[in-house]
Amino acid sequence: MATDTYYLLTALPSLGSLGDSPPLSLHEMLDEVAGLAAARELIETILLGDDLLQREAGLAGELAELQPTVLTVEQLQDEAPLPDYLSGEEDTEAYRVAGDRLWAAYFRHMAAVAHRRRSAFLAEWVGLEVALRNTLVEVRAKALDLPAEAYLVATDLAADDLDLTAMISEWSSARDPLAGLRALDNARWRWLDENDHWFSFATDELAAYAVKLMLLHRWIRLTEPHPSEAGAPAP
Repeated sequence: MATDTYYLLTALPSLGSLGDSPPLSLHEMLDEVAGLAAARELIETILLGDDLLQREAGLAGELAELQPTVLTVEQLQDEAPLPDYLSGEEDTEAYRVAGDRLWAAYFRHMAAVAHRRRSAFLAEWVGLEVALRNTLVEVRAKALDLPAEAYLVATDLAADDLDLTAMISEWSSARDPLAGLRALDNARWRWLDENDHWFSFATDELAAYAVKLMLLHRWIRLTEPHPSEAGAPAP
């Protein structure tokens, strides 16, 4: 009900800016929308992307502590099968990188949920994410003299009306990979400020809130000291 969405949005804490401490956990966010079927499906779909990023980092040995919200730790560790909708079996494209098929399946799942729930925000978000991912692929492929088309995913879902020049410029001029990620997420945050359906008090506004909350948690994870480093003396 619209009334339920209104009261929830007015009760949720302010998120501040990128880099601030998140005011609630991702599990708490899901609990807040437990009784709102459409909002819960949208938000689970969004937060699934964070789980998949953790899965990728964990399998690469870059993340020791896995904290999934939608999937299980076993699924993130590749010790249990992922949901069927992430299998990518309907995707006939050949991928040189195994993980690209998973991400293509995820983007198609997002687009399907956006269509089913009539979510303009989620459709716009997947359009941005696919366009940004593929644009970065093209830039990297050009630098490495590789065929970009072999690494593109779900090209039909990419928004074709976005000017990503400023985003890519900020990323390419960053001093290190972490600064590059920060530049991209700063750009994402600005996009969210412009497309968050603020004051609509609709389900899409809750979905946009969840994306921002997810980004806050991502930055805590990226910047907090690793447990093995916390007690180490300063160099």
